[in-house]
Order: sequence, then C-alpha cells, then structure tokens
Amino acid sequence: MVDVTVRGAGAFGLAVAYACAAKGARVRVVDPNGPGGGSSGGLVGALAPHVPEQWNEKKAFQFEALAMGEDFWSEVVRLGGRDPGYARTGRLQPIDTAQALALAEARAETARELWQGRFRWEIVEARADWGPVSATGFVILDTLTARMAPRRAVAALAAAVTALGGEIVTEAPDQGRVVWATGAAGLIELSAHFGKSVGVPVKGQSASLRFDARTLPQVFADGVHIVPHGDGTVAIGSTTEREFENPSTCDAQIDAVIAKARTACPALAEAPVIERWAGLRPRAKTRAPMLGGWPGRPGHFIANGGFKIGFGIAPMVGRVMADLVLDGDNRIPAAFRVEANL
Repeated sequence: MVDVTVRGAGAFGLAVAYACAAKGARVRVVDPNGPGGGSSGGLVGALAPHVPEQWNEKKAFQFEALAMGEDFWSEVVRLGGRDPGYARTGRLQPIDTAQALALAEARAETARELWQGRFRWEIVEARADWGPVSATGFVILDTLTARMAPRRAVAALAAAVTALGGEIVTEAPDQGRVVWATGAAGLIELSAHFGKSVGVPVKGQSASLRFDARTLPQVFADGVHIVPHGDGTVAIGSTTEREFENPSTCDAQIDAVIAKARTACPALAEAPVIERWAGLRPRAKTRAPMLGGWPGRPGHFIANGGFKIGFGIAPMVGRVMADLVLDGDNRIPAAFRVEANL
C-alpha cells in the first residue's frame, strides 16, 4: 500500500516525493513520460535569486531554498549516488550606466541585511577573460547564485527517491494521498476543472554550447542566462513565448538568444552549438508557484507553477508540501497557495 502518489516526475514532483520518502512515507511517482519528460528535462539550470530589495514572502521562500542548496543536493548524492551537477559558482551582471551603478550600490547594502550576511551582492571590476561586457567597467557579483544540470538533477532525485524505498512508474492508480505536479499540461487541466484560467504553458527555447568554463560564474546580461556546467558545456537561455505553433520545435528565436549571449560574453564567440531544446514551462496566473490542497478534493494536493524558478525552489517546495500532505502542517506562504490563483 502506498501512502503518497505523486503525479509528475519533474523538479516539483520528485522533490515532493523525496521529502515525503525522507519522512518515512511509502511513495510512488507516476509519470507516463518518465523523469524529466517535461520542462525539467531542459538545459539551462540557473539557480538565481531575485534582487535583494522590496522583500516579500516569495523572495524569502526563494532565498531559503537557494541557501539550503549545498546541504540538499549533498544528501541527494549521498542517498542515490548520482551527481546533479550542482555548484554554487555565483553570477555576474553588467552595470552599463551611472544610474545602474548607484542602484547596484544600494542593493549591495540591502543584501547585507536580507541575505543575513551569508552571501554577497557586490560591485567588482569586469573580467577580461570571462563575463559580460560592461560600459562602466564594473559588474555585479552575487555569491548566492548556483547551478545544476537539469537532466542530471532529475536523475539524482529519482535515484534518491528509489533509495528511500519509493518507486517511479509510468502507470498506476491513485493510492493514499495524491499530489498533482503535472506541469504545463496540468495547468491546462486545472483551468478546465476550475472553469477559469489558473495558468498557461509558456514555450521556452535554450541551447548548449561547447565551451569549458566549468569553474567560472554564470552571466546574466540582456535578459539571457549563460550558465557554465561541469561537463565542459555552457547553457544559454531562454525565450519566453506565449504564442507558438509547435512547442517542441526550435527556430530563429533561439538563434537570437545565442547571438545575444555571444555579444554579452565574447569568450563564447566561436563556441559551437551542440544542442537546442524547446518545451513548455508551467506559468501560474500569479507567476508564483501554486501549492497546497486541491479545493473540493480531500486528500488531493497541487504542486505546480515552477515557471523559471522550479529547480531553485524545489528543496523548499518538497519540504512544505511533505509537511502539509503527511502532517497537515500548512507553512506555505499565502501568495503561493492554490487559492491565490483562483
């Protein structure tokens, strides 16, 4: 007999399954496409914070999730023996105007308080060998940002769930309490169920370049994430497309993103593209995660809406959902609750 059925084997589903199994529950994950079959099987893997200002419960939740990254992924590796490609390498962002420089200085002050002295947001000189071109010669370095390789991270979480006695299958009936972490397709189904839009799938395209910068910081410039990975590749992404014809086809829009990345980071000028990826990401109506009990369906729960920040907040999503599902302890921020999207 299973205590918890988790429908969906992406970042949220596997994190919830892992947290429930770690608390001693018998867990089954069901996904017809297998682990990482949706947007969690992409390329980018940027675990980056919001700017340290105008603090709210969303930013605080994300901060705690990012801060626990080392401990979380180390335990996943210990249990399952699979490397998620995690590393806290930091992030560089260009400062192109005097106004932007003044704003960065102000945010450095608020980061000292809001990030509790554990991580830094500071202004440093731009690097000649790597990093964004900056008109002022200065860049922002934050030491909170980390990376992981999405496909490897999915495999690592799946291995940890299995090591804790859970199972991952493509088909099975509901047993016990049921958590719906079904991503973009799930948002469409939820909207139909509630008779109103609670979110939409958003297409994203990304790419992987062959360039070994594995020890260097990420770059975020001109709206583009540039993420060095430990296998000698650099991931570039991504587009945000609300209108599209084919969700899995790459087109000229990702070529434009790659061009932006090469301009922002000249070290990548000749780096060959080795893979392109396209898929749908789940964007809830409020743009915040959609977490909690399913209204009107006792014993059923929703964990969806991890648009752009799914892997980054997954450790905390797993923790608060496991507490709710198994113990009835609801510590989900009000802005993240299902009702906020209804």
